Amino acid sequence: MIRSELVQSIAEQNPHLTLKDVERIVATVFDEISDALAEGRRVELRGFGAFSTRAREARTGRNPRTGAAVDVNAKRVPYFKPGKELRERLND
Repeated sequence: MIRSELVQSIAEQNPHLTLKDVERIVATVFDEISDALAEGRRVELRGFGAFSTRAREARTGRNPRTGAAVDVNAKRVPYFKPGKELRERLND
């Protein structure tokens, strides 16, 4: 599912909301999650899962085309851990 499909689905389930309102709600939710992760905070949605960040150390990688060594800087990457209800729903 892509973002526009999510917006359309929510709009269909909530006919009292306009499409613009639903788009603004979805954008706000995603922005808040992104902002929290950028600040290093954890975002937990009960029953769905938890978003957090993990640190990756600097390392030496390889260019797949040439095989030359390439320095890869340290960085933080997003991480998602599914909640119990989501795991159970996927495995039923």
